[in-house]
Amino acid sequence: MIRKSIAIMFVVIILACGCHKKEAKEKVPSLIPVRVQRVEVRDLEETLEYTGNIKAQDEAIVYPKVSGKIIEKIKEDGSFVEKGEPLLYIDRDEVGLKFEKAPVESPLTGVVGRVFVDNGQHVNAQTQVALVVNMDKVKIGLDIPEIHLPRISLGKNARISLDAYPDEVFIGQVSKISPVLDLATRAAPAEITVDNPKHILNSGMFAKVNLILTEHKGVSVILKEGIIGREPDLYVFVIKDKKAALRKITLGIRQGQYYEVTSGLKEGDLVVILGQQRLREGSEVITEEQK
Repeated sequence: MIRKSIAIMFVVIILACGCHKKEAKEKVPSLIPVRVQRVEVRDLEETLEYTGNIKAQDEAIVYPKVSGKIIEKIKEDGSFVEKGEPLLYIDRDEVGLKFEKAPVESPLTGVVGRVFVDNGQHVNAQTQVALVVNMDKVKIGLDIPEIHLPRISLGKNARISLDAYPDEVFIGQVSKISPVLDLATRAAPAEITVDNPKHILNSGMFAKVNLILTEHKGVSVILKEGIIGREPDLYVFVIKDKKAALRKITLGIRQGQYYEVTSGLKEGDLVVILGQQRLREGSEVITEEQK
């Protein structure tokens, strides 16, 4: 009996020691790994994004004033032409008239975009014989939704990018806004005009347009990955002294992945952008800062 009692006491002591070790182990706080990024200061722009086709600001389809046969072409595609200068000549087919070749003149100064006819071809007053364009400026047509119209005015800047020139950005301005909305789309037709002194922007090119609504200089910004909740109840976790603290914030404009923070944070604050799902107020963390 004595031996049996001693054995039972020994087992109880072992179990008790194991429980104490388990409790001690559970009391040791575990550090939650998170990725953070510091609040930084940037210039942000709020923009509307469009796509469109470039068109010469001034274009004219040329028609002959008389009917007859093309006997001489003076200008070819790409030729410079002055207003009133002949593009080609026609042998008029009117009976009884003394032969005198009739000129077809350019209605504007610019570049011959296309000549649509060949020598010997018969034409009349409804025949398109040429296209003349003035490429000193080009334009891009847009449709502005009515919700944005109060923020759009003549002279607003737009950034233009093209596949043909991937490393260049061209700046244009709003040059026209229709006072009448399209009833089907509830949008107002508008135009962006871009200076083109080197004539490198050609009619028909595909363009991406960022119409700048608002510019905010030197504002505090954070990545969208750090934001929790929905407006007006938006929060982030900030890290201070290796502990997480929930902070309510308000936001301003957005550009891409960056949001302007108008209150709740300051430059240099560490904001959690990955791992915040496991955090609670006061959670101890180990951080990895994103550069």
